[in-house]
Amino acid sequence: MPESGGSRAQREHIPNPGTGPGAETPPTLPAQVIRAAGADTVSGAAGAVGAAEAAGAAGPTAKATQTARRTGFLVTMVLGGLTALPPLSMDMYLPALPAVTDSLSAPAATIQLTLTACLAGMALGQLVVGPMSDRWGRRKPLLLGMVVYVVATAICALAPTAELLIGFRLLQGLAGAAGIVIARAVVRDLYDGVEMARFFSTLMLISGVAPIIAPLIGGQVMRFTDWRGIFVVLTGVGVLLTLVVWKWLHETLPPGSRHTGGVTEALRTMRGLLADRVFTGYMITGGLAFAVLFAYISASPFVVQEIYGASPQTFSLLFGLNSIGLIAVGQINGKLLVGRFRLDKVLGFGLAVIVLAALALLLMTLGVFGEVGLVPIAAGLFVLMSAMGVAMPNTNAQALMRTKHAAGSASALLGTSSFLIGAIASPLVGIAGEDTAVPMAVVQVVCAVAAVGCFLGLCRPWQRAGREAAGL
Repeated sequence: MPESGGSRAQREHIPNPGTGPGAETPPTLPAQVIRAAGADTVSGAAGAVGAAEAAGAAGPTAKATQTARRTGFLVTMVLGGLTALPPLSMDMYLPALPAVTDSLSAPAATIQLTLTACLAGMALGQLVVGPMSDRWGRRKPLLLGMVVYVVATAICALAPTAELLIGFRLLQGLAGAAGIVIARAVVRDLYDGVEMARFFSTLMLISGVAPIIAPLIGGQVMRFTDWRGIFVVLTGVGVLLTLVVWKWLHETLPPGSRHTGGVTEALRTMRGLLADRVFTGYMITGGLAFAVLFAYISASPFVVQEIYGASPQTFSLLFGLNSIGLIAVGQINGKLLVGRFRLDKVLGFGLAVIVLAALALLLMTLGVFGEVGLVPIAAGLFVLMSAMGVAMPNTNAQALMRTKHAAGSASALLGTSSFLIGAIASPLVGIAGEDTAVPMAVVQVVCAVAAVGCFLGLCRPWQRAGREAAGL
């Protein structure tokens, strides 16, 4: 079967009734029939092989087509839910940050550490859960992570102090990382080639929509209850996802494909990747760009609501609008820019726009243009967020192009470094209290300028352009 024709599980687990001495080659099965049988085999359904044999003898049936569509929809929904859970956990909570500060009588910088803790947990959890799933399969680590996530989220809803809330947000992030890592691993188990690319595109769309709707949901929850109600809702979402995973997402990594050298092997590979100056340059550039983004995520609830007097609902709408800008520019990047211009040129343009937007925000918050209202600040944040749709995907793409031999380890390094750098930037935006937006703008300018410096100093795009022009 061609690489782009369907799932890896079909080729590895479905016996071919036409193999063996003297056997005739059966007719090629339509993709939807094979996909249905393959999905059933992966899920442990007893009649999958018989269905494949019957389909090979009798041709496609309406029942097989319906099974394929139903299975594909269920897998998409389950993995999409797992992918959306981390941004939901982060962003539903944003409209409640000022209320948490008042409720727990803690400084803004301390409450912003609840975001840092969750983000750091997601970063470190990816490095732990990935090797676990390679050794013990996908299902057990995922179910364990979901159960821990539910317990940690429920305790967050009851946390009497900021310190306890920070601790269990860390645990929530560690457990929530299981969904990020294992969802991608399951897709790699089931699909290859074009099918895998399409499935990843769907997951990326879901994870892009989640930050848009999460603050809107959080703002609406705040209309009927306090900030603890947001964690109650997240607990309910976690319980529902756990039940769905337990019932419908079966094991996709067969015992013969598992290995025991996960951690040692991964560390050795990562060490080799970090020795590549250009890869490291793109990794740090992307991490610093993410820090600019996370400085916005951490500080914007206080800036928009406390300083400029917007309601939680208005903040949610503005946050959603900025997320739409990021997604829209990301689509423009993928459909119009990439392929027509060199990726380094597109990346350099995106970084330049981020620097200019961050400088404009800094000048406005310092009062250089006099007293400005919410609209100019919101416009600056919109431009900055939209430019992320050009910068962040292209840093990842450029880095991964250099690591075809170790794409999985490279992806883990890119994700973990971005989360960790963002976690470091988070508490800095509240260092001067919640009555000024200057620290947010300063952090964004410093990180944006550092990203440009790293891009130029380590990646050295002009050297690559020169080699390409010379045909080297």
